[in-house]
Amino acid sequence: MDTTAYKAKVTDAFNGAAAIYDRMGVEFFTPMGRRLVERAAPRPGERVLDIGCGLGATLLPAARLIGPAGHALGIDIAPAMIEEARREAGRQGIDNVEVRVMDGEHPDLPPGSFDLILGSYSVIFLPDARTALARFARLLAPGGRIAFTSPVFTRDTFPFLPPMFTELIPLELLRHLPESWHPEQLHRQLHSWLEHPADLTAALGGAGFTDVEIVDEPVRMTAVSGAAWVDWSHTQGMRLLWQHLPEQEAAALRTRLITALDALRDSDSDSDSTVRIEVPVRYVRATVAH
Repeated sequence: MDTTAYKAKVTDAFNGAAAIYDRMGVEFFTPMGRRLVERAAPRPGERVLDIGCGLGATLLPAARLIGPAGHALGIDIAPAMIEEARREAGRQGIDNVEVRVMDGEHPDLPPGSFDLILGSYSVIFLPDARTALARFARLLAPGGRIAFTSPVFTRDTFPFLPPMFTELIPLELLRHLPESWHPEQLHRQLHSWLEHPADLTAALGGAGFTDVEIVDEPVRMTAVSGAAWVDWSHTQGMRLLWQHLPEQEAAALRTRLITALDALRDSDSDSDSTVRIEVPVRYVRATVAH
């Protein structure tokens, strides 16, 4: 994989989505971020680093918990995301937050300068995350912790999406992706170490972490409609597929997804016909060994 081209593609995708990311009638990253913070349990006065902070779904709840004596730094490779995160912190009146444009795989930060490192659905985008874990360990003070989320990856499901979407996205559409972006290639190169808890535990141990805890639990994704979900999918990881689809095939996939998702809407209540999807999420916690 050409990592420079890959990172440029990811940066462009999230720069283009920043203004509407997670703001289109779909709830997922915000509840997942809150739950990650609950599990990580930041303490008052701690120094927190959020890798791939996006709009702050994890960064801002953590900043509230560490209080005015603490400091939270969010980094993201996409400048537009950083600008939106800065605005959101201002809107929420949170002033113990700093945000910077930075490559999360190679954070240029002093050793031992954090008590807690967070990453919600961000580690999965790093081309060599296993090596980056060792860099994260060096950024932590003695007793420091790391906590991050990822999808529950399996070889037979479409990456980043709940299992139900594997049946809804025809595999032949993947022919439009560059070969290195095919799900099986991405799984082999980026995600295989995340699939099995034993491999994940070994990777963290090799990077300098101990007391690894891995818990899979669902996050309820909600959308006001099937169309809202499809529009939202253009702002996250699936954007990379939409960008490569010819117009006719993109239109057909849009119709297919909207029809299937609207069939899931609650029909018992006129006031609440929300699409609800249970999304398996893997929560990982560990403590630095030094």
